[in-house]
Amino acid sequence: MEAITSAKNPKIRLWKALRTAKGRAETGCMLLEGGKLVGEARAEGCVFRALLLTEERRGEVKEWESRCPVFLLTDALMKTVCETMTPQGIAAVIDLPERGGSLAQARRLVVLDDVQDPGNVGTILRTADAAGFDGALLSRGCADPWSPKVVRATMGSLFHIGIAVTDDLPGALAELRGEGVEILCGQLDGETIRLGHNGLANRRLAVIIGNEGNGGSAAVRAQATRAVRLPMRGRAESLNAAVAAGILMYWAMEEEEGD
Repeated sequence: MEAITSAKNPKIRLWKALRTAKGRAETGCMLLEGGKLVGEARAEGCVFRALLLTEERRGEVKEWESRCPVFLLTDALMKTVCETMTPQGIAAVIDLPERGGSLAQARRLVVLDDVQDPGNVGTILRTADAAGFDGALLSRGCADPWSPKVVRATMGSLFHIGIAVTDDLPGALAELRGEGVEILCGQLDGETIRLGHNGLANRRLAVIIGNEGNGGSAAVRAQATRAVRLPMRGRAESLNAAVAAGILMYWAMEEEEGD
């Protein structure tokens, strides 16, 4: 175990840079903050490059030393590295998960079209995991799924489902449509959904969630096989993207046999 006490240490600058998209792209690594996320990554077999501990968690050194280098940081340096205001005394540097390839076999996909709020993206990924979806396809205009705010909002679910980012979302959807995937798009002029029969039992499907302000782009909407909308009985004009996504995903799966 190596103790680090200076903010000028190159490792501190490197780990702090992992909070940025540029830093993650250059290193192929990401930073996890807190015991919950570190534990989820460990359980999923992620590749650890470093474990960062403060004095209060020094007792965990032995169980980690055989897995990766362990570094002891002062409380002040842990705050420098982490984005949260009150770090939990543990963080880790891991390789960015390579999960996109699993989308080829995914049966239940949530598709995000320029969803830009990190909290929304993270919450949608977490809800997708809870609803039994096994993949997420994001346009390049979405919040970075590996950014600290998104990662925290997923509560570890980003390690449970395949995640891919594409520069050509309409093209990717066209390929899915060609494979017979039922593509649902939430939009205000779609058919109003009703609880009960939805005609989707045991079908391979994708649910599109559009941008918070503008909805799905025309090119993306054109690839949908079915446009749907949530019933709005009150005076609100729309729902938060993450809330709408949760309702649509659970509605789409309500007829799955064996659930």
